[in-house]
Amino acid sequence: MQLRRLFSTDSVKGSKGYLDSQKKYEVIRTVLYFGISLSLFVAGYLQTKDKANLLTIVAVLGCLPASKSAVSAVMYLRYKSLNGQTAEKIEAHCQGLACLYDMVFTSYKKNFVVGHLAVCGNTVCGYSEDSGFQEGEFGRHIDGILKMDGHKGVTVKIFTSLSKYTERLDQMRELKEEAGTGAVLVTLKSVAL
Repeated sequence: MQLRRLFSTDSVKGSKGYLDSQKKYEVIRTVLYFGISLSLFVAGYLQTKDKANLLTIVAVLGCLPASKSAVSAVMYLRYKSLNGQTAEKIEAHCQGLACLYDMVFTSYKKNFVVGHLAVCGNTVCGYSEDSGFQEGEFGRHIDGILKMDGHKGVTVKIFTSLSKYTERLDQMRELKEEAGTGAVLVTLKSVAL
């Protein structure tokens, strides 16, 4: 956790720039883990002049968390954070709304990258830079997750047009804050990468 703080203040899931900072963190952590295993192996070999020693066993076991970290790094390397200029345009329209940035939702069939999400009560709206975003499939996936977590009647709409999304954000700001916003946010954060 301390290593993550060294690289960026954006390392909290749902914050602006999360995916880019998480990429750096995961890659550096993976290199460190493999470096520790390699150094243990080399130290054992230099001491005994034989590969069959206790430090070799420790080094091999150290490859397990290193490999897990490598898988995580590969997952994060596939995605990028929301464009900075786009994020600035969205920020101008979402004051007072509960928002999440850089969310990647995984399902059995497809991964869904949502650059920005805004939640107000039972209304979830988002923006994706992917023009081929499959909103229907995403809506069914998230709706099922929200229902399993006890959130009934939540509407989910993802926009690929920035102007339409900012219009919807302005409309959402006029709605009064409803109970359940925080719980929906927690659920969304818990199922995202």
